[in-house]
Amino acid sequence: MIGPEPSDILLRPAIASDAPAIAITMRASLDTLSWMPLLHTPEEDLFFIRDILLPNQQVTVADAGGRIVGFIAIGGEWIDQLYLDPAWTGQGIGTRLLAQATGGMSLIKLYCFQANTGARRFYERHGFRAEAFGDGSTNEEGLPDILYVRGR
Repeated sequence: MIGPEPSDILLRPAIASDAPAIAITMRASLDTLSWMPLLHTPEEDLFFIRDILLPNQQVTVADAGGRIVGFIAIGGEWIDQLYLDPAWTGQGIGTRLLAQATGGMSLIKLYCFQANTGARRFYERHGFRAEAFGDGSTNEEGLPDILYVRGR
């Protein structure tokens, strides 16, 4: 990694002009998961971020000197998205995004794919507990998932 140290990364609310960079970050992260089916084109990713996610969620980005290297999206008590640029994982950025975006929330829920062992370790390390296991019939990817909960 060349650029700012993780401690120099600014966490800030996403703005509309961040949509292309957020979509690229999401796709780069998903592309590292060999088990993840490719369901959407880059254009569909951008539409989702720009027209659905940003207007309807509280989205926080990790900004490394003008480059988006991660983001989290919160809707009510749900974490709907948390992605990092693969070159920036393991540096505490996900932890910072999670802490800032969920600060003050007494109950937090999310779904995670069972195959995503790295994300599972991350959430469990941050106090989430597996509450229910699904067979994939309720998500568009058709992959077994886990409902994680923190709080209550």
